Amino acid sequence: MGSQARKVAIIGVGYVGSSCAYSLINQSICDEIMLVDRKPDRAYAQALDLSHCMDFVHSRTKVYKGTYEQCADMDIIILCAGAYPPNGGTRLELLNTVMDIHEPMIKTIMASGFQGIFLAASNPVDIVTYAVWRLSGLPRSHVLGTGTSIDSSRLKTLLSEHLLVDPRSVHGYVLGEHGESQFPAWSHVTVGGKPLLDILRQHPQRFGHVSLEDISLHTKNVGWEIYSLKGSTHYGVANALAFIVRSIFNDDHRIIAVSTILDGEYGCRGISAGVPAIITRGGVKEVVELNLTPKEKEQMRQSCAIIKSAIDTLPFDPA
Repeated sequence: MGSQARKVAIIGVGYVGSSCAYSLINQSICDEIMLVDRKPDRAYAQALDLSHCMDFVHSRTKVYKGTYEQCADMDIIILCAGAYPPNGGTRLELLNTVMDIHEPMIKTIMASGFQGIFLAASNPVDIVTYAVWRLSGLPRSHVLGTGTSIDSSRLKTLLSEHLLVDPRSVHGYVLGEHGESQFPAWSHVTVGGKPLLDILRQHPQRFGHVSLEDISLHTKNVGWEIYSLKGSTHYGVANALAFIVRSIFNDDHRIIAVSTILDGEYGCRGISAGVPAIITRGGVKEVVELNLTPKEKEQMRQSCAIIKSAIDTLPFDPA
């Protein structure tokens, strides 16, 4: 009988990578997880610890330590290797580590014969996604990042607290950079199918206290709040990774705000940015172009320009 195993490799098994593996196991998303780390003993210990979950979950997931050279038959490789930005800094301050970490890694992985999907979580995730695409030579559909998926989730959670509804009844996206220039596309946020802007306008007595500017700022900064208080943010992005992996394996055609290579969408080309996209077994099937307001179009242009200026420092010829 031919193997139909769903195989995932996680590169970098610190807080984010190990939390991602834990989410994948608890949700029974894949059959095998290979852990790779610059410290092989850590990968071995994490695999051993995670294997002890199996008696308490719905199905068994094989977890083991591996190497870049063993990536050939992986369906998805999740990239979590990276560094943390300094307190008070920005994710873009990690830019100088992008090529140092990813160039030798991607070269070795591709030499193994890997032809699957790369899913990046390492920051600055938009620049990492672009660099992995260029280094790998894979189609743009096969390289994506978590992008603004976690920011969109934070936005929905914050809105749900103000509107007293379940976050899953709030729909909308944060666009652009997973970083300082991100912005919510307020014109497309709905609650129970009703536009948020209509709700606020029709119920000033109930929701007059809701400040979209404050919520936008909180959405952008809440990750730093978590980071400053406990040193990392990992549970939210780990579940975002698991969510994306499940959508790929199940061929869900679910629309998720991921970092993907743009080729004219939103007026941008040769960069990677957070936009809603249809996710399938083949990766990014299609970018969903929202009909933005003039203000939102300008915010998108500015955010993409910031990402582009960072990408231009990488040692690649223009795409």
